[in-house]
Amino acid sequence: MTISRLAISGYRSLRNIAIEIGQLNVVTGANGSGKSSLYRALRLLADIAQGRAIQSLAAEGGLRSVLWAGPESFSRAMKAGDQEVEGLVRKAPIGLKLGFSGEDYGYAIDLGFPIPGTSAFENDPDIKIESVWTGEKLSRSTLFAERRGPLVRIRDDAGEWRQTMLDIAPFDSMLTQCADPRETPELLFLREQMRAWRFYDQLRSDRDAPARKPQVGTYTPVLANDGADLAAAIMTIGSVSDFDGFRDAISDAFPGANVEVDQVHNYLEVKMRQHGLLRTLGAAELSDGTLRYLCLAAALLTPRPPALMILNEPESSLHPDLLPALARLIVRASGRSQIIVVSHSSLLVSALAKHHSCRPIVLEKELSETIVRDGGAADWSWPSR
Repeated sequence: MTISRLAISGYRSLRNIAIEIGQLNVVTGANGSGKSSLYRALRLLADIAQGRAIQSLAAEGGLRSVLWAGPESFSRAMKAGDQEVEGLVRKAPIGLKLGFSGEDYGYAIDLGFPIPGTSAFENDPDIKIESVWTGEKLSRSTLFAERRGPLVRIRDDAGEWRQTMLDIAPFDSMLTQCADPRETPELLFLREQMRAWRFYDQLRSDRDAPARKPQVGTYTPVLANDGADLAAAIMTIGSVSDFDGFRDAISDAFPGANVEVDQVHNYLEVKMRQHGLLRTLGAAELSDGTLRYLCLAAALLTPRPPALMILNEPESSLHPDLLPALARLIVRASGRSQIIVVSHSSLLVSALAKHHSCRPIVLEKELSETIVRDGGAADWSWPSR
């Protein structure tokens, strides 16, 4: 399932944005423009399908800490600087909204504050509304699953609505509580697609990184978020996937070099032979940038590609000379997965932008609000409470 539109409202500096998404996307902008907020919002969307949305918001300080801190809207005079920015009379309830859509399905969720006195945990948000529809645009005719407060209803094949749940908890998503292979296979499909989204933002290459140490070997088609099981992931690529492609990616970045995995008893260790050296180097001897590049190659050339992969600042620790090779690696991986790259490296951004399928998404700040430059906004309608 490919996403074509992403929408976020009320999250940090993202007061209300809707973005068109392609097969390969690079999100860029100045420091503080909202790149990290966009990345975190995507993670929060994935956490909804895992049943972890409330805990994720709590880790960020709760709903009040992540909500847009400015006015509901700006007047023309405020934008022109002729009037001081101030709060106006609100027209809509306070809430955090997240959504996406594609050719197959669309999904939106609205998180708000609980009614005072109804919960012992008043810092936890309530899920007010969830909607699932077919196609890119939400309408009365495309909507087929809806949650309003504790009630969930589903439209059957005959177009008739039926209640499937009357008392869903305010902290539970209908994606986790109502997905059933017989009754609601569409919800199940959507949930599993979202659960399979893959995020990489914590690949470790420091001196104590687990990837530098021998590891117990086990089948590993998906590299861990921190790269801890790098040796096993590389060995898995060599066993069941395109190891020649992995070697090509390494030689593209490090001409004359190759990578192998040594197996001693049950333990695996990454070894790298570099041009001009008389012996191989162990993972503990590799530079931070080299080890991080190996992790990125193992992640991007996974034998189990996800529908969506998001890379947050993959250029960290890499020498600028490695970025063109990394861009080629990302472009190659985008043939199997939809990819979103969040980066502030102009060299990586320009290298990716040369590819015909790449969609640049440039973020800017205007009155502390994140906006999308050059008309990258998409048409979007939120379900109303």
